[in-house]
Amino acid sequence: MQRLLFPPLKAVMGSPCLRLLIPGAAPRTQCGCSCGIRRPLRPGQYSTISEVALQPGRGTVSQPSKAAERVVGRWLLVCSGTVAGAVILGGVTRLTESGLSMVDWHLIKGIKPPTSQEEWEAEFQKYQQFPEFKILNHDMTLAEFKFIWYMEYSHRMWGRLVGLAYILPAAYFWRKGWLTHGLKGRVLALCGLVCFQGLLGWYMVKSGLAEKPDSHDIPRVSQYRLAAHLGSALVLYCASLWTSFSLLLPQHKLPETRQLLRLRRFAHGTAGLVFLTALSGAFVAGLDAGLVYNSFPKMGESWIPEDLFTFSPLLRNVFENPTTVQFDHRILGITSVAAITALYFLSRRIPLPRRTKIAAVTLLALAYTQVGLGISTLLMYVPTPLAATHQSGSLAVLSAALWLMSELRRVPK
Repeated sequence: MQRLLFPPLKAVMGSPCLRLLIPGAAPRTQCGCSCGIRRPLRPGQYSTISEVALQPGRGTVSQPSKAAERVVGRWLLVCSGTVAGAVILGGVTRLTESGLSMVDWHLIKGIKPPTSQEEWEAEFQKYQQFPEFKILNHDMTLAEFKFIWYMEYSHRMWGRLVGLAYILPAAYFWRKGWLTHGLKGRVLALCGLVCFQGLLGWYMVKSGLAEKPDSHDIPRVSQYRLAAHLGSALVLYCASLWTSFSLLLPQHKLPETRQLLRLRRFAHGTAGLVFLTALSGAFVAGLDAGLVYNSFPKMGESWIPEDLFTFSPLLRNVFENPTTVQFDHRILGITSVAAITALYFLSRRIPLPRRTKIAAVTLLALAYTQVGLGISTLLMYVPTPLAATHQSGSLAVLSAALWLMSELRRVPK
């Protein structure tokens, strides 16, 4: 019994299993001598403690593999695409003046659309109790109401799809252990921002449903809330796309020269300017500022219109005066294109990888295309298809700016 419970110490110390756990040790040949010749390891054998520990089920949690990182990166790329779709669909909803057609919000109950004539008439009667119908659409038919209702319904259902696209795969990848510690925090922030975005959307809609006895303007949502709603969507889009690029695109080991540092900083500033220009478009849409001064490059007969600062206090013009809002959007757009052009020529002075050069050329081409779309939209009095394309172009320019930033990011030491 003693032999079974307490084997000789020499036998234990000389066992191959223990030698596998000693760094640098390996089983010797079974030749009966101490010649020191190492035997090649068979599949499944490990020569160090760290190699054993990294195996699943051997005491420590394994780190996500490169294949898992690519899957997560592709998932976030798809998620950013769904956010882009929501932004574009939201822009079309605003252009068709459909955003106030659904006067209540229910997360689950709101999924089912009206199916019978009675349900449609009940929905239409609810809409008739709010300012948009009383002031703007008092002669609207049920068929016309169905069109704007389905536009807003599509936007809300797409928003629910975006939420599912983030939350369900995030829970799955978390459970599988495919998210690093840093990535877990970022994914949690993205999922939280998705939920916040939905609440912010309803908060925006409520501003257009409120009665305003002292106002003679047509009912519309608050341009401040619209800008907040768009801004949070753009932050969600940029964060998802940037994280996807960091997981999918291998980093370039560029020499850290003064020129490269300057180019990297200029790229960051340019991306911020593009973001600000896109955000200013929310104020243009919220105030229908694209319908004033439909001429270019002058605004009417002058470069600076006379009603640029008619509101008091002065700062109020920046956010509430349609003339000032359009003027600011023009200036930001022109400045963005000038910055992107300078960024392109600055990038040509530095030897960069081919993929980085393609990113710079793509950004330049998209920026000038976006300017052409914006001018055409203005001159043609904001037709819905062209205006929607212009809004989509802002996302394309922002994506190219992020791509170039990703190409120039610093390689960690």
